[in-house]
Amino acid sequence: MAMTISFTLNGRPVSVEADGSRMLAYVLRSDLGLTGTKIGCGEGLCGACTVLVDGEATRSCTTPLSAVAGRLVTTIEGLEGLAGLHPVQEAFLAHGAYQCGFCTPGMILSTVALLQKTPKPDRQRVAEALDGNLCRCGAHVRILAAVEAAAAKGGAR
Repeated sequence: MAMTISFTLNGRPVSVEADGSRMLAYVLRSDLGLTGTKIGCGEGLCGACTVLVDGEATRSCTTPLSAVAGRLVTTIEGLEGLAGLHPVQEAFLAHGAYQCGFCTPGMILSTVALLQKTPKPDRQRVAEALDGNLCRCGAHVRILAAVEAAAAKGGAR
């Protein structure tokens, strides 16, 4: 049943007329044109669809639209600020922490959520935080280096 769901998306209020059970990833990509959110497995297992909901890393492919009513949603498109790229984005670029780039938005947003909670995580904590984000290209070593570099520079912004 279609309903109007209102939330804050990348710092701006939005209202979407859609079935509340429709998954957030599809609304972001199809209805709102934010294609940075990727859909990999469609079951919340690969992390490609990760967005931030009230600062928490959230799998948007298994999150119904109704669950974000009145909340703050941040996608990869909303991470860059007036000062330019987010420090985590800069670290990923500097360390070549991507190959095909499909997992990168989810990895970056999971990293931002981690650094907001734990500004100086050790490698084990980083690995735990990114455990549900899969990179089929095998760039995990560069991703870990990027996360550690972003943490060293205070990447929680």
